[in-house]
Order: sequence, then C-alpha cells, then structure tokens
Amino acid sequence: MRHEPDFFGGQELVLVYVAKRLRDALALEKALDADALDYAVVPTQYTSGALFRSQRVGAFFYVIPQDGDRAREVMRARGFKPYVNTGEAV
Repeated sequence: MRHEPDFFGGQELVLVYVAKRLRDALALEKALDADALDYAVVPTQYTSGALFRSQRVGAFFYVIPQDGDRAREVMRARGFKPYVNTGEAV
C-alpha cells in the first residue's frame, strides 16, 4: 500500500524505481498494491539528457530494506527495470 514517508517512522528507505512517466508510476503502484507491499512515492527532480540537460520531476519509489528484494522481483515480473545504485546521483 502507498504511504507517506512518515508512515515508516524514520526508518531508512531504499530507492527501488524512478518513474519518469505518470503511466509507469500508476502501473507500478498497481503492481506493488497487488503484492501487498508498503511503499512511499516521493516526487523529486532529476537531471535528464546527455547533450541537452534539463530538470524533470519523477516519482521516486521507496521501500524498507527488508522489502527491497521482494519489490524488485515484483517489478521484474511485470516488466519494470528496478533502480540499481551505481554511485551516481539520480
């Protein structure tokens, strides 16, 4: 179920997906809800483009660390590519 970040009581949350389109965000919410996962969605700015850089807003999906692997499995099963921390800023 979707919750505000405060719901998690200050627990560390891990980023599992960055939806760049509303259609993707809504589809992922539906998938996570169907699997009864608790998650938070935070709209956040990110930089896009290699040659012509621009600021955009995406839906950043977070879960508690214990649910990270399960959330990634659900996402892969439905065709989403989970976020992988490469050490670069998103």
